[in-house]
Amino acid sequence: MKCSNWGLKFLSLRDICFLWLIFHLIRTMVVFFTSKVVSPPVTIYMGKDKVENEELLRYGLPTDVWFHVDKLSSAHVYLRQSDGQPHGEWDKLPAALVNDLAQLVKANSIEGNKKDNITIIYTPFINLKKTGDMPVGQVSFHSDKKVKRTHVSTRDNAIVNRLNKTKVEKEVDHEAERQERLRLEGKKKKAEAIERAKKEQEQRKAWEEEKQARSYDNLYSEDAFAEQEQFSDDDFM
Repeated sequence: MKCSNWGLKFLSLRDICFLWLIFHLIRTMVVFFTSKVVSPPVTIYMGKDKVENEELLRYGLPTDVWFHVDKLSSAHVYLRQSDGQPHGEWDKLPAALVNDLAQLVKANSIEGNKKDNITIIYTPFINLKKTGDMPVGQVSFHSDKKVKRTHVSTRDNAIVNRLNKTKVEKEVDHEAERQERLRLEGKKKKAEAIERAKKEQEQRKAWEEEKQARSYDNLYSEDAFAEQEQFSDDDFM
C-alpha cells in the first residue's frame, strides 16, 4: 500500500509514512519452533530475515540465549525458556537442547548448511552488543568470556525435520508484548510484596506471643521463689 493512498485527513504525507514505518517496526514476522527434547518444552524463535532479526535485538528477554554459526552468515536463533529457567542457566543447558538449536542454526545458514564440521556460538541475550555503526544484522559481545561454542559435525535431518514440524510464523507486536510482560511482572511483584508483608506480620506476632509467654514464665518463677522463701522462713519460726 502506498502512503499517498491512505488519505488521512489531518496528517501530512510525511506523518503518515512515519506512522507506517513505526507500525512496521513494532510488528515483525517471527518464526517459532518448539523443542521437546526437554520437559517442559522450550520455545525457539528467529526473525524471517536480517531486518527482522535487527528488531528482535530490541525486545529480547535477559534470559534468552542467542545462537549463530561462527564466522558465517546465518539466522539469529533464540532460545526462550519458561519462567524460572527450568533447564538451567545459559551455560548449563542440556546437551540435547543445545544440539537442537545448533542443528536449526546450521540448517538456516546458506553456507553453514552445506558444510560439515562447523562451530555454533551461543551467549546470553544481554551479552549482545549493537552499536550504531554496525550493519543491519551484525552484533558483537560485551564479553567474549560469556560466549560458548559447540561443534556440529554434520546436518542431522531427523532433528531439523522434527523441529520444522513445529514451525509457526506469526506477526508479533513486540511493544504490546513488552507492555503485557511488564504488567504481569508488576502484578507478580505486588503479589510477592503482599505475601512477604503477611509473613513478616505473622512473624512479628509470633515473636510478641513468645515474648509475652517468657514474661509470664519469669513472673511465675519469681512468685514461686518468693513463696519458697516464705516457706523457708516459717520453718525457722
